[in-house]
Amino acid sequence: MSTKEIANRLVELCRTGQWEAAQKELYADNCVSIEPKGSPAELVEGLDAIIKKGEQFNEMVEKFNSLEVSEPLVAENFFTITMNLDADFKGMGRVAMEEVCVYEVVNGKIVKEQFFFTPQPQG
Repeated sequence: MSTKEIANRLVELCRTGQWEAAQKELYADNCVSIEPKGSPAELVEGLDAIIKKGEQFNEMVEKFNSLEVSEPLVAENFFTITMNLDADFKGMGRVAMEEVCVYEVVNGKIVKEQFFFTPQPQG
């Protein structure tokens, strides 16, 4: 798959909340996930650990109110999307999050994802 095809497929799966399916289909086994300093999971390495991070995130959510995923912008082996999420979180109430997501593709698989957002204060 080309970077553009991977980007479009990721958007398609994310828009329907199929996070784990996207990871299993599109991510390399040795992929890396980076979040801003102060986030609960600043650096996660390996597909299994990234899937577990997603499961932990879903366990924190009481209710998803809305999710918007932009069309991707692609440049060589990189692409970016924006995500806007509105959800009710356990112990935090309703939170609206906006983030920029940047992905790197090597040999037809996502090898790195990096998220840019303002972390919410915990507890």
